[in-house]
Amino acid sequence: MLELAAAAAKSTSAWDQPGTLGFLVVFGMAIILYFVFRSLAKHLRKINEAARLEAMHAEAAAGTPETPGSGAETASAPRAGAGPQG
Repeated sequence: MLELAAAAAKSTSAWDQPGTLGFLVVFGMAIILYFVFRSLAKHLRKINEAARLEAMHAEAAAGTPETPGSGAETASAPRAGAGPQG
């Protein structure tokens, strides 16, 4: 009787083993995280570029360009917050 219960409890299916299911869950999470981190890196690059441009415009507005040749490039670019001065 004990042998029948042990034979019934032992499954030969790969899906009934925790190792297979655990691997698939972790592998699926790794794939999802790859795309999440790739998107995060893209957004951080945009923010970094915007902050760099804002700092460059602020230096140009203050009259202290970072490099001697940077004044001509920043003069044609629109400044953040530029409007009528009253």
